Amino acid sequence: MKKIIKYIDKPLFITTVLLFIMGLIMVFSASNVTAYMSHAVSPYNYFLKQGIFLLIGFVMFLVMIKFNTKSYGIFSWGLLLISIASLVILLLIGTAKNRAISWFDLGFFSIQPSEFVKVITIVFLANYYDTNSKRLNTWGGSLFPIGICAIVAGLIFIQPDLGTTIIYCAIVGIIFISVPIQKEIKYKTAFGIIGLIAFGALVLFGSGKGVLLERQLQRFDFSNPCEKILDTGNQVCNCYIAINNGGLTGVGLGNSTQKYLYLPEPYTDFIFAIIVEELGVITGVFLILVYIFVLYRILVIGRRSPNNRGAVLCYGVAAYIFLHIAINLLGIMGLMPMTGVPLPFMSYGGSFTICLIAALTIVQRVSIENNIIKERSK
Repeated sequence: MKKIIKYIDKPLFITTVLLFIMGLIMVFSASNVTAYMSHAVSPYNYFLKQGIFLLIGFVMFLVMIKFNTKSYGIFSWGLLLISIASLVILLLIGTAKNRAISWFDLGFFSIQPSEFVKVITIVFLANYYDTNSKRLNTWGGSLFPIGICAIVAGLIFIQPDLGTTIIYCAIVGIIFISVPIQKEIKYKTAFGIIGLIAFGALVLFGSGKGVLLERQLQRFDFSNPCEKILDTGNQVCNCYIAINNGGLTGVGLGNSTQKYLYLPEPYTDFIFAIIVEELGVITGVFLILVYIFVLYRILVIGRRSPNNRGAVLCYGVAAYIFLHIAINLLGIMGLMPMTGVPLPFMSYGGSFTICLIAALTIVQRVSIENNIIKERSK
């Protein structure tokens, strides 16, 4: 354990711990009214559950950090197959929640397989492209894992969960661009995928309800949300009101008015609006700067890695965190459709919290291996 403490990236570790603590406080502040008034449970319900999720994540961190990144790769194949099987089973026997079949309901909490598959895919791709470096000059060797990821993306899309599908595909695309594949294969594949996306968008929006659900199509009409406050613009417009109420310094911790059932589940996708309302725009901007610092530290660890495996793991995790931040905040600001994506460290959610801790643990393990190699080379 002393070696782990010595070699982890301490700035990243301390920053992420503080972010999780802040997130736990804000989950309580944002959820207590909804818990009591809408769900008839204790005001501490979501606070306590989130605390349990963080505790589970910490125990997982203590276990995972002891295994090297090669071990992660060995397990990734099996975990990916389990994830694909769980996505199929979910579609067969799952029940809709928020009009999507994305969760296994276990009573006390729910499990979202599509969330776990994001991190598992990062490890799978990093391991594949590291151990099959000689095959990266062939089309089959380079695109084989992309084909598997396409199957996963399709299973997530038909749940239907458009937001998670977009994030998953973007993570895979960023990793594909970052690995040392022959340029001809990389560029032709990239242009081909862009063409397919353009064609797919044309088909989806051209055929309308036959492919996309009506509620999914409505989400793309996100301009002027306050003109549609009684319909599709309700959530984003109330986010605007919360941010406006907060001003520079906020109305004070716990004093939000928008959490009084104006925002649905303000402790999940909309928690940033509550943070700004209670703690002010200054705190909101500071939080974004802290996010940038976290991403910077992860990318630094990736750049220092002497092998492709460590670099791809870090770049994949950085993409995973960045995409959640960007899509959540852009949705709240009305700059893109709301897709139900949680905000890292802040939003309530067991699957996402545990997966985020797992992703950060992987990065810390890369940091440990980097520092051990550096020390031995002296």
